[in-house]
Amino acid sequence: MNHAHNIYDVIVVGAGHAGCEAALAASRMGCNVLLFNISLDAMAVMPCNPAIGGLAKGQLVKEIDALGGEMGRIADLTANHFRRLNASKGPAVQSTRVQCDKQQYRLAMKSVLEKQERLHIRQGLVEELIVENNCVTGVVDQTGFFYAARTVVITTGTFLNGLIHMGKSHFPSGRAGEAASLGLAHSLKSLGLETGRLKTGTPPRLKASTIDFSQMTRQDSDPDPEPFSFTTKELSHKRLFSYFTATTEKTHRLIRDNIALSPLYSGEIQGIGARYCPSLEDKVIRFSHRQSHPVVLEHEGFDTQEVYAKGLGNSLPPELQEKIVRSVPGLEEAEIMRLAYAIEYDFIQPTQLRQTLETKRIQGLYLAGQINGTSGYEEAAAQGLWAGINAALAVQSRPPFILDRGDAYMGVMIDDLIVRGIDEPYRMFTSRAEYRLILREDNACIRLMKHGFALGLVDQYHYEMTEERIARIQGGIQRLSSHKIHPSEENMKTLAALGVPAIKNPITHFQLLRREGMKYDGLHVFPDWEDIADPLVKRQIEIEAKYEGYIERQRDTVRRMKELESHKIPPDMDYESVQGLSNELKGKLSRVEPATIGQAERIPGMTQAAILALLVAMKKRETKGATAICPALTEE
Repeated sequence: MNHAHNIYDVIVVGAGHAGCEAALAASRMGCNVLLFNISLDAMAVMPCNPAIGGLAKGQLVKEIDALGGEMGRIADLTANHFRRLNASKGPAVQSTRVQCDKQQYRLAMKSVLEKQERLHIRQGLVEELIVENNCVTGVVDQTGFFYAARTVVITTGTFLNGLIHMGKSHFPSGRAGEAASLGLAHSLKSLGLETGRLKTGTPPRLKASTIDFSQMTRQDSDPDPEPFSFTTKELSHKRLFSYFTATTEKTHRLIRDNIALSPLYSGEIQGIGARYCPSLEDKVIRFSHRQSHPVVLEHEGFDTQEVYAKGLGNSLPPELQEKIVRSVPGLEEAEIMRLAYAIEYDFIQPTQLRQTLETKRIQGLYLAGQINGTSGYEEAAAQGLWAGINAALAVQSRPPFILDRGDAYMGVMIDDLIVRGIDEPYRMFTSRAEYRLILREDNACIRLMKHGFALGLVDQYHYEMTEERIARIQGGIQRLSSHKIHPSEENMKTLAALGVPAIKNPITHFQLLRREGMKYDGLHVFPDWEDIADPLVKRQIEIEAKYEGYIERQRDTVRRMKELESHKIPPDMDYESVQGLSNELKGKLSRVEPATIGQAERIPGMTQAAILALLVAMKKRETKGATAICPALTEE
């Protein structure tokens, strides 16, 4: 085995969305980083829909950006279609989604990576992890070359033991046209990590010039969108349209008559797919009462004919795929440029991870992205940023970076993964965030930028700008709360002109703003009103006023939750010796190893009686000393 001369602080394996964020974060924090990818032409590729954001995912992108990550910036730079989802609903569930130019996104991210100081990029296939005394010491590539590292972040996406299916044909691959990572999959299993098998897929890509868009419903981009990133000063005005059509009875008949050819139903595919994003075969069979299913066509870029056919994902043979596509209105003459397929891949059960995404079994080894059982670019990027930050902090002997469920959607996702584990691909939803009213897209910078600045990932200019904005919001609320309006005849006429119901008792301007239809600028008719030029400041004041009671209740709940999180469970807690616990709960606690009482309480099946028994046992035992630091993190 040949050895590299350098010892890297962090090695990142895989340059998908998780790997890119991990490598950038660690290098920007001062670490010497090596980033591996099987092909340098496939860094930051979007193998499925080239879109960023969406319901709950937009919140993740905003949080990544507030912490100094890159995804939001590149999305803004390459976006060609903007939508504000749930715009008619409350701010807690509103999310941004943008369609990006697939190739421009990849190239823009690649350029950022190549220019980053202390970040070294290498094309290669990592085949083995080297572990000594339960500490990772480096990796070996396909040539047998050893690269030493103090920490390693694995972000292999669907490449880990990947297997593509199209009808009765199946072959090893990480994505269509790219090699699977077989050696590394074997290496991880040999280290004793519990693995499972998941399945995902992608629809066909169609040639735009062969599509009759006139038969479809066109969707325009939002006219005045907001960017994802706080650093974006201006968005491009170039736009592309999306189009809506639907499957037909002919489509469904083709699938029903040939369902035996689907590896999903023939038993070829063993991996578990996502319930919330089923393939077309699944939709037709499981929802047989439906006459049609929606199909959305989205351009993959300005300079390509490829069109993404959302809703037509399947794993059927090529000749059948063509018939299915041409059974859809507007696609009668459509040509398939890339076939749809399903892919199975290995994942690591995430209950084997600490809050930092470091494995419990092997010190210095971090996992991020689809290897942890998640699905989606945004979930992967958030984990990559989280793992990259914590790998860098471990090398620098600094405290770990942790956000809890009351801090961020990221905290919700990480907690769900490490405490509950997964039995299907995990996707972020607003419903998973019990404190979603205070974890909104619009306040991500207010919530998190202080952390990005402390980590060295956000510059002082933008940090001070955000702190100044926070001060203006607080000052505006205090000012509105200190001025009252009385039920005088003149004020009643003013309120009627504004379309606001009459008042019987004096109320503050802040209370008036709470009323339906009342905006901040509507208060200009009253004395002591102060104009605010910043629309983001006005929006925050309006939201705080209109949802004041709900927001305060959630903040109280978060405070109580954080009290539970402050009760740390010793890492060497012997759950078998805890009296009052069932054998099932002893097994779950031993497997999950919750870091706090709050985490223990969220383990499925836990009861208040069990929590009380655990607290009693903790009081009886003496807290042992800290675990020794892994030598690989401290050696010169």
